This record gives sequence, structure tokens and C-alpha cells, in this order.
Amino acid sequence: MSQKVLLTAAVTGAGDTTEKNPHVPVTPKEIADAAIESAKAGASIAHVHARDPQTGGISHDVNHYREIVDRIRESETDVIINITSGGGGDFIPNLAAPAAGGEGTDIQRPDERHQPVGELLPEMCTLDCGSTNFGNMIYMSPTDWLREQAKLVQQSGVKPELECFDTGHIRFANQLIKEGLVDGEPMFQFCLGIPWGAEADAETILYMKNRIPENAHWSAFGIGRMQMPIAAQSALLGGNVRVGLEDNIYLQKGVLARNDQLVDKAVSMLNSNGLEVYSPAEAREEFNLRNPHQGGNNYE
Repeated sequence: MSQKVLLTAAVTGAGDTTEKNPHVPVTPKEIADAAIESAKAGASIAHVHARDPQTGGISHDVNHYREIVDRIRESETDVIINITSGGGGDFIPNLAAPAAGGEGTDIQRPDERHQPVGELLPEMCTLDCGSTNFGNMIYMSPTDWLREQAKLVQQSGVKPELECFDTGHIRFANQLIKEGLVDGEPMFQFCLGIPWGAEADAETILYMKNRIPENAHWSAFGIGRMQMPIAAQSALLGGNVRVGLEDNIYLQKGVLARNDQLVDKAVSMLNSNGLEVYSPAEAREEFNLRNPHQGGNNYE
């Protein structure tokens, strides 16, 4: 029997990619459609951020998330929904006002970051397990804030995916588990290649893999040109896979991608290595994911 692999499609993210690739979805309908198209191409999970329909930038509006989630749930295509809980964590350094941050600083409290997850109750959500440098921006996720978020996620019954952008994040994720703030078998995501976090290579994957609990499940992704190489390395080392326009906007050099194309490429790569992708139903059973109640709202 072939080994089964979870395949996540991270369909939009919050970065400034909308002007670089016209296929990056912006409106709730476009984001939901991208998730549905990715599922039809073979994705087990759709990882969702919301964007402001007017500006294309990040949105924290729970109503934008609600429309995305409702549209996915009301579609005839099954897919596991994974909502970001990263929220407002962007701190832009400003020498003139170092304590306040510069233009573009966007910080939310833990309860605000959790709101879309707590109200919409997806099967999964991300939990970023530490602060890190993203280029010249600092993503802020202090330890006590993370403990509060982890408690809120735990109380909601949603399965957290422990996002680790650097090796110290693995240590703190393990601490959350030790403190009883993560239920069941933990799920880790190794987020590789972001300036200036952990390197995107097999050595880093092995380092992180060897430092998580024995009963933990894990996945890894790389950004940009390292998306497919890291997907292949992750799968061959026994992990799960993530692709999508959040992390990489090209299908190949000079060719802009769609989400479903990246998913299709990953499925082909996995199949060629004797691996199969979990269906959403299989993944729910294997990883003990709660199937959410189907909503009743309709959107045109």
C-alpha cells in the first residue's frame, strides 16, 4: 500500500503578491473558489487568509473569513479548512518612534487573532510558535500571548498546526505540548526559507523532525523556487506537503502559476514517488479532525 500524504494548498497568504501574479485571489469569492479548485486538483486541506477586497492587503474582518468559509462549506467539493490565526503581528521598525513602530505596523491581541477561528470553527488553524524577522519586518508572537492563543484554540476544539519558522519555535511548541495546551497528536509545520528564518534544505528538515515528539505529525514547505524541492524532500522523509500561491507564485521559471496548477504538480510529483494524497475524509479520520457543521448562508 502506498504511503499517504496530506497536501495543503495555501491559496493566498497576506503578502504583496497580488500585483505580481493576477491569479492570486483577493475577494472572499476568489479565495473560496481557489480553495475549491485546489481541492478538485487533489488538495486535502485549504489554508485560508482573508484579504481586503478593495486594497488586496491583509484583512482581519471576520465577515470576510465568514464568507470564504461559508462558500467552501456550501460547495459540493470537500476540503479541510485551515484558517490562519497569525492575525496582526507585523511590527515595522521606526527609528523616530522605536516603541510605536512605523507605517504598516499591525498588531492584534491574542483574542483578536483568534476571533475568526473561534467564531467559524474550522477543522484546523495555524498557530505561529514564535517571533521572527521577515526581511526588515518583525513578526511578533510573544510566548505569553501564544499561551493565551493556544488555550483559546484548545477550548474551541480546533486542531492547531504548530508553525515553526526557526529552530527555537520547535522548542516553544514542545513547551506548549508539555504544558498541556495542545490536545491529541500534535501537528507541526516547518516553514522554511523565509528571510531570516530557518534554511530551506534537507538538513534543516531533519534537524526539526528529530526534535518533535514521537507521536507528532509534521509537514514542511519552502518559499519561492524551493517550494517543489522542499515538498519532495518532506514527502520522502515521511512528512506532509504544502504548496500554493501564498509561498510561491511561479509554476516554473518565468511562468506564473495558479493554485490548482501547483497542487496538480505536487500530486504528480508525489504519485511518481509512489505516494498518494489523503482525501479530506481519510485525513479527518486519520488525524482526528472534527467535521464542521455545514452553514446555511448563500452568496452570489
